Amino acid sequence: MAVYKLFPTKDTTLYSLFPNMNTGLDEIVEATTMTLQQTPVPNVSRFLVDFSNTEITNTINNKVGDNLWQANLRLFTAEVTGLDLDTTVKVHPLAANWGMGTGKYLDNPATDNGASWIWVQYSGSTQTPTRWSTLFNTSNITGSYNSSYAYAGGGAWYLTGSDSGVILSSSQTFSYGDTLDLDLNVTDIVHNWYSGSITQHGFIVKQSASQEFVANNNFQTELKYFSVDTHTIYPPCLEIKWDDFVYSTSSTIAEVSTPAVFVSLDENPGLFYSESINRFRINCRPKYPARTFQTASLYTTQHYLPTASYWAIQDLETNEYIVDFDTTYTKISSDTTSSYFDVYMDGLQPERNYKILIQTTIQNSTLVLDDNYYFKVRKG
Repeated sequence: MAVYKLFPTKDTTLYSLFPNMNTGLDEIVEATTMTLQQTPVPNVSRFLVDFSNTEITNTINNKVGDNLWQANLRLFTAEVTGLDLDTTVKVHPLAANWGMGTGKYLDNPATDNGASWIWVQYSGSTQTPTRWSTLFNTSNITGSYNSSYAYAGGGAWYLTGSDSGVILSSSQTFSYGDTLDLDLNVTDIVHNWYSGSITQHGFIVKQSASQEFVANNNFQTELKYFSVDTHTIYPPCLEIKWDDFVYSTSSTIAEVSTPAVFVSLDENPGLFYSESINRFRINCRPKYPARTFQTASLYTTQHYLPTASYWAIQDLETNEYIVDFDTTYTKISSDTTSSYFDVYMDGLQPERNYKILIQTTIQNSTLVLDDNYYFKVRKG
């Protein structure tokens, strides 16, 4: 599987209007700018999300190997309202180890045992650093807030990393008609974590500086996404993708050359434990083979799929693409036996049913093959 998903260890939202409040157990995280009607005072929120550094390192060392790779932070829309014509979301690498906490939005009394707008760990913490603002003057670390509307805080993040020598941030701009899910390329950030250039503390996701702290009742942008505590199939994830394509063929096996093709999957018992790594082999042959004189059946002769062939995985219940077709990262390989692709089952959520789809282009016809290629991942 050349698309591997890691799921967060913790997340929380920071609110400028409630500077000591922790929301570590909320089902939603948000990056919002809302102007209160009474004052007017802009209320800004940003959210933090973290992943296991051990899992990141293990994935790169033991799965990716020497292949070139890309990392994407993905978050899925719960509710988005009040978009401007162009709304930009930015992500930066956090500069301090923060506490998730056990709070929820507007708990009464408020929960303050984790990260908040002011505090890194918990309200009144004596740990170092105690406040986000204590990091702002540290070399290569910054933060942002508006002292007219908010206390000093709102997270602190690294500016650059020596591993890449570039600004460590990524952004996505929503325009009219765009998908509202977040899919941010964070490869430079993860490279610097992996090399040790900066310490891994996760990401902060926020609106761009020009959109935050805008005292305008007409500017009310709410961006809400499912958190790690969601009871849906849409938790945040860090996708690490690499090109594992190999096309090593046998002279005794031909490439299929007709769109009238029969394709089935071998090595699919239908049930896998999450620790499994499975190589799905593809049985492929023309539906109507040309007549030749030979002793074996033409209907048992193996063929390869063309090099322009890809795989995808859908959730069987919702039909959402868990892994979409990708012309770089989900190419179908081949060896001297057949066409094939690998899937790491621990990169999928357990206790879900999945469906495999295969896309191939033959004689300028693009086919998407879906012949009940189902399987389930069971928690080990």
